[in-house]
Amino acid sequence: MPPVDLIVPLKPPHTGKSRLRGAVADRVHPALVLALAADTLAAAVPVVRRVLVVASDPAAVAGLAGLGADVVGDDGAPDLNAALRHGERLLRAEDAGSVIGALQADLPALRTDEFAAALAEAGDDRAFASDWEGTGTTLLLSAPGGALDPRFGPRSADAHRDSGAAPLRLAAPTLRRDVDTPADLAHARRLGLGERTAALLFQGCVA
Repeated sequence: MPPVDLIVPLKPPHTGKSRLRGAVADRVHPALVLALAADTLAAAVPVVRRVLVVASDPAAVAGLAGLGADVVGDDGAPDLNAALRHGERLLRAEDAGSVIGALQADLPALRTDEFAAALAEAGDDRAFASDWEGTGTTLLLSAPGGALDPRFGPRSADAHRDSGAAPLRLAAPTLRRDVDTPADLAHARRLGLGERTAALLFQGCVA
Protein backbone atom coordinates (compact mmCIF):
# COMPACT_ATOMS: atom_id res chain seq x y z
CA MET A 1 0.00 0.00 0.00
CA PRO A 2 1.39 3.47 -0.88
CA PRO A 3 1.97 6.01 1.90
CA VAL A 4 -1.16 7.46 3.49
CA ASP A 5 -1.44 11.21 3.99
CA LEU A 6 -4.32 12.28 6.20
CA ILE A 7 -6.42 15.44 6.27
CA VAL A 8 -8.18 16.36 9.53
CA PRO A 9 -10.53 19.36 9.15
CA LEU A 10 -11.22 21.49 12.20
CA LYS A 11 -13.53 24.38 12.97
CA PRO A 12 -12.55 27.04 15.55
CA PRO A 13 -12.75 25.40 19.00
CA HIS A 14 -14.99 28.11 20.44
CA THR A 15 -17.65 27.57 17.76
CA GLY A 16 -17.17 23.91 16.85
CA LYS A 17 -19.25 21.02 18.18
CA SER A 18 -22.29 23.15 19.02
CA ARG A 19 -24.45 20.07 19.69
CA LEU A 20 -21.96 18.97 22.33
CA ARG A 21 -22.50 22.05 24.47
CA GLY A 22 -23.61 21.10 27.94
CA ALA A 23 -21.26 18.13 28.19
CA VAL A 24 -18.83 20.34 30.11
CA ALA A 25 -18.94 23.82 31.57
CA ASP A 26 -19.30 26.36 28.79
CA ARG A 27 -15.94 27.95 29.52
CA VAL A 28 -14.28 24.57 28.98
CA HIS A 29 -16.02 23.76 25.69
CA PRO A 30 -13.13 24.96 23.46
CA ALA A 31 -10.71 22.84 25.48
CA LEU A 32 -12.96 19.82 25.01
CA VAL A 33 -13.06 20.33 21.23
CA LEU A 34 -9.27 20.48 21.18
CA ALA A 35 -8.98 17.41 23.40
CA LEU A 36 -11.19 15.40 21.06
CA ALA A 37 -9.00 16.42 18.12
CA ALA A 38 -5.77 15.76 20.00
CA ASP A 39 -6.79 12.23 20.97
CA THR A 40 -7.87 11.57 17.38
CA LEU A 41 -4.49 12.72 16.08
CA ALA A 42 -2.53 10.82 18.71
CA ALA A 43 -4.12 7.57 17.54
CA ALA A 44 -3.72 8.25 13.82
CA VAL A 45 -0.26 9.81 13.55
CA PRO A 46 1.71 6.59 14.22
CA VAL A 47 0.32 4.75 11.17
CA VAL A 48 0.33 7.42 8.44
CA ARG A 49 3.10 9.38 6.77
CA ARG A 50 1.67 12.83 7.32
CA VAL A 51 -1.31 14.49 8.99
CA LEU A 52 -2.51 17.85 7.70
CA VAL A 53 -4.91 19.73 9.97
CA VAL A 54 -6.92 22.10 7.79
CA ALA A 55 -8.35 24.74 10.08
CA SER A 56 -10.44 27.84 9.60
CA ASP A 57 -8.53 29.38 12.54
CA PRO A 58 -5.01 27.89 12.44
CA ALA A 59 -3.76 29.97 15.36
CA ALA A 60 -6.45 28.55 17.65
CA VAL A 61 -5.33 24.97 16.99
CA ALA A 62 -1.61 25.53 16.53
CA GLY A 63 -0.86 23.39 19.60
CA LEU A 64 -1.88 20.30 17.65
CA ALA A 65 1.38 20.57 15.73
CA GLY A 66 3.06 19.18 18.83
CA LEU A 67 1.38 15.85 18.11
CA GLY A 68 3.08 15.50 14.75
CA ALA A 69 0.54 17.26 12.54
CA ASP A 70 1.04 20.15 10.14
CA VAL A 71 -1.53 22.92 10.66
CA VAL A 72 -2.63 25.03 7.70
CA GLY A 73 -5.48 27.41 6.95
CA ASP A 74 -8.48 26.36 4.88
CA ASP A 75 -8.05 29.15 2.30
CA GLY A 76 -11.51 30.50 3.05
CA ALA A 77 -13.26 27.24 2.25
CA PRO A 78 -17.05 27.70 2.60
CA ASP A 79 -17.69 24.17 3.87
CA LEU A 80 -16.12 20.93 5.00
CA ASN A 81 -15.81 19.40 1.54
CA ALA A 82 -14.10 22.49 0.16
CA ALA A 83 -11.65 22.45 3.09
CA LEU A 84 -10.85 18.80 2.35
CA ARG A 85 -10.32 19.53 -1.34
CA HIS A 86 -7.93 22.34 -0.37
CA GLY A 87 -5.95 19.93 1.80
CA GLU A 88 -5.99 17.38 -1.01
CA ARG A 89 -4.48 19.87 -3.45
CA LEU A 90 -1.68 20.67 -1.01
CA LEU A 91 -0.87 17.00 -0.46
CA ARG A 92 -1.12 16.04 -4.14
CA ALA A 93 1.36 18.79 -5.02
CA GLU A 94 3.93 16.88 -2.99
CA ASP A 95 3.02 13.30 -3.93
CA ALA A 96 0.72 12.47 -6.81
CA GLY A 97 0.54 8.77 -6.00
CA SER A 98 -0.24 8.55 -2.31
CA VAL A 99 -3.44 7.51 -0.60
CA ILE A 100 -5.20 10.56 0.82
CA GLY A 101 -7.57 10.18 3.73
CA ALA A 102 -10.07 12.45 5.43
CA LEU A 103 -10.57 11.75 9.12
CA GLN A 104 -13.08 13.48 11.36
CA ALA A 105 -11.56 15.27 14.37
CA ASP A 106 -14.04 13.99 16.96
CA LEU A 107 -12.95 10.40 17.60
CA PRO A 108 -11.57 10.59 21.17
CA ALA A 109 -11.70 6.82 21.74
CA LEU A 110 -9.87 5.98 18.50
CA ARG A 111 -7.35 3.17 18.87
CA THR A 112 -4.29 3.02 16.67
CA ASP A 113 -4.72 -0.69 15.96
CA GLU A 114 -8.29 -0.22 14.75
CA PHE A 115 -7.27 2.67 12.54
CA ALA A 116 -4.40 0.64 11.08
CA ALA A 117 -6.78 -2.26 10.42
CA ALA A 118 -9.11 0.07 8.52
CA LEU A 119 -6.26 1.24 6.29
CA ALA A 120 -5.24 -2.35 5.67
CA GLU A 121 -8.78 -3.39 4.73
CA ALA A 122 -9.09 -0.51 2.28
CA GLY A 123 -5.89 -1.52 0.53
CA ASP A 124 -5.82 0.18 -2.87
CA ASP A 125 -9.55 0.91 -2.98
CA ARG A 126 -11.34 4.19 -2.44
CA ALA A 127 -13.19 3.34 0.76
CA PHE A 128 -14.99 4.79 3.77
CA ALA A 129 -16.00 3.97 7.32
CA SER A 130 -19.51 4.90 8.33
CA ASP A 131 -20.21 6.26 11.79
CA TRP A 132 -21.85 4.38 14.66
CA GLU A 133 -25.35 5.11 13.39
CA GLY A 134 -24.44 4.10 9.84
CA THR A 135 -25.47 7.39 8.26
CA GLY A 136 -22.38 9.59 8.55
CA THR A 137 -18.74 9.06 7.62
CA THR A 138 -15.76 9.11 9.97
CA LEU A 139 -13.04 8.13 7.48
CA LEU A 140 -12.76 8.46 3.70
CA LEU A 141 -9.76 7.12 1.77
CA SER A 142 -8.80 7.69 -1.84
CA ALA A 143 -7.30 5.04 -4.09
CA PRO A 144 -3.56 5.54 -4.64
CA GLY A 145 -3.21 8.64 -6.76
CA GLY A 146 -6.99 8.91 -7.06
CA ALA A 147 -9.41 11.66 -6.16
CA LEU A 148 -10.71 11.82 -2.60
CA ASP A 149 -14.07 13.17 -3.83
CA PRO A 150 -15.42 14.07 -0.36
CA ARG A 151 -19.20 14.16 0.02
CA PHE A 152 -19.61 14.90 3.72
CA GLY A 153 -22.94 16.21 4.91
CA PRO A 154 -26.33 14.66 5.70
CA ARG A 155 -26.33 10.91 4.99
CA SER A 156 -22.73 11.06 3.78
CA ALA A 157 -22.36 7.29 4.08
CA ASP A 158 -24.94 6.86 1.31
CA ALA A 159 -23.34 9.65 -0.70
CA HIS A 160 -19.90 8.08 -0.49
CA ARG A 161 -21.25 4.63 -1.32
CA ASP A 162 -23.18 6.02 -4.29
CA SER A 163 -20.01 7.73 -5.52
CA GLY A 164 -18.26 4.38 -5.73
CA ALA A 165 -16.41 4.20 -2.42
CA ALA A 166 -16.36 0.77 -0.80
CA PRO A 167 -17.77 0.55 2.76
CA LEU A 168 -15.29 -0.90 5.22
CA ARG A 169 -16.65 -4.02 6.92
CA LEU A 170 -14.48 -4.30 10.01
CA ALA A 171 -16.18 -3.55 13.32
CA ALA A 172 -13.73 -0.85 14.53
CA PRO A 173 -16.05 0.65 17.17
CA THR A 174 -13.58 3.34 18.19
CA LEU A 175 -13.21 4.50 14.57
CA ARG A 176 -16.98 4.69 14.15
CA ARG A 177 -17.75 6.48 17.46
CA ASP A 178 -17.71 10.13 16.50
CA VAL A 179 -18.84 12.57 19.17
CA ASP A 180 -21.54 15.10 18.33
CA THR A 181 -23.67 15.04 21.49
CA PRO A 182 -23.23 14.46 25.24
CA ALA A 183 -24.72 10.98 24.75
CA ASP A 184 -22.07 10.22 22.12
CA LEU A 185 -19.38 11.36 24.53
CA ALA A 186 -20.75 9.10 27.26
CA HIS A 187 -20.63 6.17 24.84
CA ALA A 188 -17.07 7.01 23.79
CA ARG A 189 -16.15 7.09 27.47
CA ARG A 190 -17.37 3.52 27.84
CA LEU A 191 -15.23 2.49 24.87
CA GLY A 192 -12.20 4.12 26.49
CA LEU A 193 -11.26 7.76 25.92
CA GLY A 194 -7.86 9.02 24.92
CA GLU A 195 -5.80 10.56 27.69
CA ARG A 196 -6.50 14.22 26.93
CA THR A 197 -10.27 13.95 26.81
CA ALA A 198 -10.27 11.62 29.80
CA ALA A 199 -8.12 14.01 31.82
CA LEU A 200 -10.34 16.98 31.02
CA LEU A 201 -13.47 15.12 32.11
CA PHE A 202 -11.75 13.75 35.21
CA GLN A 203 -10.97 17.26 36.35
CA GLY A 204 -14.67 17.70 36.95
CA CYS A 205 -15.30 20.28 34.26
CA VAL A 206 -18.98 19.48 34.01
CA ALA A 207 -21.74 21.93 33.37
